[in-house]
Amino acid sequence: MTKRYAVVLAAGQGTRMKSKLYKVLHPVAGRPMVKHVIDQINTVKLDEIVTVVGFGADMVKEQIGDESKFVIQEEQLGTGHAVLQAEDLLKENEGTTLVVCGDTPLITSETYQALFDHHEQTGAKATVLTAKAPNPYGYGRVIRNAVDEVERIVEQKDATEKELLVDEINTGTYCFDNQALFQALQNVSNDNAQGEYYLPDVIEILQKQGDKVSAFMTASFEETLGVNDRIALAEAEKTMKQRINEKHLRNGVAIIDPDNTYIEPDVEIEPDTIIHPGTILRGDTVIKGNAEIGPHSEVTNCYVGNGTVIKQSVASDSKIGNHVKIGPFAHVRPESSIGDQAKVGNFVEIKKTDLAEKSKVSHLSYIGDAKVGSNVNIGCGTITVNYDGKHKYLTTIEDDAFIGCNSNLIAPVTVGKGSYVAAGSTITKDVPEDSLSVARARQTNKEGYASKIKNRQKD
Repeated sequence: MTKRYAVVLAAGQGTRMKSKLYKVLHPVAGRPMVKHVIDQINTVKLDEIVTVVGFGADMVKEQIGDESKFVIQEEQLGTGHAVLQAEDLLKENEGTTLVVCGDTPLITSETYQALFDHHEQTGAKATVLTAKAPNPYGYGRVIRNAVDEVERIVEQKDATEKELLVDEINTGTYCFDNQALFQALQNVSNDNAQGEYYLPDVIEILQKQGDKVSAFMTASFEETLGVNDRIALAEAEKTMKQRINEKHLRNGVAIIDPDNTYIEPDVEIEPDTIIHPGTILRGDTVIKGNAEIGPHSEVTNCYVGNGTVIKQSVASDSKIGNHVKIGPFAHVRPESSIGDQAKVGNFVEIKKTDLAEKSKVSHLSYIGDAKVGSNVNIGCGTITVNYDGKHKYLTTIEDDAFIGCNSNLIAPVTVGKGSYVAAGSTITKDVPEDSLSVARARQTNKEGYASKIKNRQKD
């Protein structure tokens, strides 16, 4: 079987992005553009990937990790010069090399596979990935000969009136015979206005040698979009969002308003889940079947169990069980675990807390650094006072306990199984099992005293 390689061009700074962040690191659907490219070409089962980095090299390497080898392009002297940086790693190898730009996040693995297959089946030395552009202005036109091979690629400024009518354009993605590529690169000149070495010149060199140059046209022009500015970045985001949402819709997820639902690529959602408008699902989130998320909820890196409802709320880096009710306007912060059939109600904040099954924090409470047993009821306005200004401490509430409204539990403290804490109490010591704890001043009524206050205010 033919060996397959890829060279990913990711050295450009991207000045048109008007950003301190290097171009290929700008996110599309929450993932850096270059990572989309690497993920898609990885599915083609390549023998080796080489990424050409320059500006922001360390940051690019951090995002890609060990999925690729890296070479540095110290000076930005054109695409041909960039590919030439991979010479020491690849030039002796036999096989096919894909050259792709790191700012083309929408090209799919199916397109890469079809490009490789077409190139190898036709026996070409080079194959250009092309597309039919609705408006080809500004693109290099692909001119085919009588036997449907590539005769030449002509740029907009050099095209004749007849050539300008051609709507098949060069996308900037290629397959090459690997050894032919690096041999031809030795003959690429920088005798042009920019003084750069251009990769498309390899096509002309191969043709003059009598080598076959083919073209493979992808059915989708939009997937070939190269992101060079913020406008194109927004277009790529829109296309990727639509692609992801359509995948989930086809898999049985009910997305009420796909135009206003944002789901990142790694999110997994089981059938019969309902996603309401304004929902954002990020990271490695997993949502089991029959859940209901939104409207206007944000869930990041969470496991969400079967039949759970999250309304107008935020949850991150936590595990949420089956048939849980969260919200509206709740916040589940990282390292929390919410048990089956539990409730985290409106204006409740949970942080680094285990809330066991069937326990309820119904409204207006902060529960942080806590271990809460099953069948616990935590009344409105309760706070686990977990921080002394330097350290954080654990609050433990055992099974079947009842915490009255407006209680302060000063950690470290334990409320025993089946105990009651009276409303308005500030608990500083452990509460034994099956006890009632009242920690507040005794009420004193001074009859008629209100009249004295009013008379004093009149004077």
